[in-house]
Amino acid sequence: MSRDIDPRLLRAFAAVADELHFTRAAARLFTAQQALSRDVRRLEERLGAVLLVRTTRHVALTPEGERLLPYARRVLAAHDELNAAAARDERPLIVDVSAPVATGRLVLDEARRPVPGPEFVARYHSGLTGAAAEIIGGRLDVSFGRVAGLDPAVLAGLDHRLVRYERAAVLLPADHRLARMPEVPLDALAGETLYVGAGNPETAEWTDYAHRLLAGRGVGFAAPFPKIVGEEEFVRAVRGRGWSVLASEVFIEVPGMALRPLSDPVPLVPVSMVWRRGLRHPGLDALHEAVRRAAEAGRWRERPRGSWLPEADERVLGRVPPAG
Repeated sequence: MSRDIDPRLLRAFAAVADELHFTRAAARLFTAQQALSRDVRRLEERLGAVLLVRTTRHVALTPEGERLLPYARRVLAAHDELNAAAARDERPLIVDVSAPVATGRLVLDEARRPVPGPEFVARYHSGLTGAAAEIIGGRLDVSFGRVAGLDPAVLAGLDHRLVRYERAAVLLPADHRLARMPEVPLDALAGETLYVGAGNPETAEWTDYAHRLLAGRGVGFAAPFPKIVGEEEFVRAVRGRGWSVLASEVFIEVPGMALRPLSDPVPLVPVSMVWRRGLRHPGLDALHEAVRRAAEAGRWRERPRGSWLPEADERVLGRVPPAG
């Protein structure tokens, strides 16, 4: 019987051997634990040997697994080198990072750190609603933002992965009464009028978030305003109209204005990486790895106790319990 082995099976085995934990290995490979277990079993059947001993609390290599592991790693290294060589002439991955100061920008910078690596081209759309349409249309590959605010028909054509929970904030004129507070309770916004992106169809997911967060709190919304393009225009419009702005903690610095986090409860803005379903590209793999590194280092996916998410986001992302 031929013993040609799919490198995917070797990769599954090597990941479990490194982690000695199926759940962590599955997360590392961006696959379901069931699929990972199936691949390991197929490899064992192919070789006619038991490679791993599994119990409910422990995973260990058998002597056969110990013997195979260095060979598997050499094969995988050669396979990755071959893929990298084949991808040298592949087109750049077009990535929307929303703004120069944004979580998406941080992820892209992390993905660009290894040299040589895939080539990326950054774009700066003002919102995920507009970027998602570009992804579906094939004019963009990856973006970042709040997926729960997308039309379900659009979301069905996309894959997404939670990157970070940002804390919602309010951008206030420096002499505003609330700017003296280190953080602003939501109830203190009663009677205020906030700019929430109304009038810009590309940021509809953000306007939707604002209505869900502030419903019934006596907060007014600034009248619809044409799409604002670029930081200079945003600063000019905000300062010229004297707006206070619903924002997040990851935001540009605006002279003469103060950014204050919101509290009681702490509202979170979930930022996900979004890409066209079925997309395969070494740059996408690099972004996934960058998300893993950045999220772990910054503890980006931890929810503080007393935090809040819209019910729609809980449904799309799955319920993640707050940290103890």
